[in-house]
Amino acid sequence: MMNKQISSHTATQDVPEIVMAQPRGFCAGVDRAINIVNEALTRFGAPIYVRHEIVHNAYVVNGLREKGAVFVEELHEVPKGGIVVFSAHGVSQEVRQDAEARGLQVYDATCPLVTKVHLEVVKMCKDGFTVLMIGHAGHPEVEGTMGQVKEGVHLIEKVSDVAKLPFSENEKLAFVTQTTLSVDETKEIVDALTQQFPNIVRPRKQDICYATQNRQDAVKFMAPQVEIVIVVGSKASSNSNRLRELAEKLGVPAYMVDAPEQLEAEWFVGKRRVGLTAGASAPESLALSIVKKIQEFGPRSIRNLEGVVEDVTFSLPKNLVG
Repeated sequence: MMNKQISSHTATQDVPEIVMAQPRGFCAGVDRAINIVNEALTRFGAPIYVRHEIVHNAYVVNGLREKGAVFVEELHEVPKGGIVVFSAHGVSQEVRQDAEARGLQVYDATCPLVTKVHLEVVKMCKDGFTVLMIGHAGHPEVEGTMGQVKEGVHLIEKVSDVAKLPFSENEKLAFVTQTTLSVDETKEIVDALTQQFPNIVRPRKQDICYATQNRQDAVKFMAPQVEIVIVVGSKASSNSNRLRELAEKLGVPAYMVDAPEQLEAEWFVGKRRVGLTAGASAPESLALSIVKKIQEFGPRSIRNLEGVVEDVTFSLPKNLVG
């Protein structure tokens, strides 16, 4: 991945504008997951079943549904011998075994960075560690990660959970994190863990993915330059929610939308500079349609900020393209 130095930029004219964060929108894992569903539809035709939303974005899911993708929550909804795609968030070993028992043809769209965390959990447990997972209860990525082993993984959602842990500082403990968390809030939890358990083992490399980190850094850079932030993303999207929360934490009013009609004209009254970013599961075409709608409320120029340039790509599963 190539990084471009971020530098501050001050508008030369005091004109109303939309300031675009860089980077924003699709990450490599989301792009790969969507491509897997499209490739399966092309090769095999509809219906292609997808367990859970392929990514957490209503615009993307509805577009794939129109092409013939059928989204299900559980595998019993898939006909025996049917074709199923696992979502980018990953699944438990129990789900994989269930798919095999039902004779389903599986194509795995789990993000490779989520798979990395899965492998860490399995190795840590195999080496005798009790694993603490930092994440949000009920999120499919958390359920999938904790489901890589039958026992030995405990969930932590907030700093206050650390003091409640029933372990001594001498026990073999390790931790992993959900890939789409707030970088700053996760650091607070990690600091509390390392203070209470000085010997706790951390992942060799941070679990929060590069795209999540880059988009949060871009909002930190953009926020001081704008009076309002619009985050393009769906309510179910963890990384999009973290962007909205971050902007608000930095003192800027922020709203999250996943369709142009969700915008409200009153948000922009008296606001000369509007910041816009998009979560990792939101396509650029949707972001641009929202920009166009904002411009209907009053003429605004568009200014793209400098930022990290991402060139990460992930290949499709071999059993789909082979």
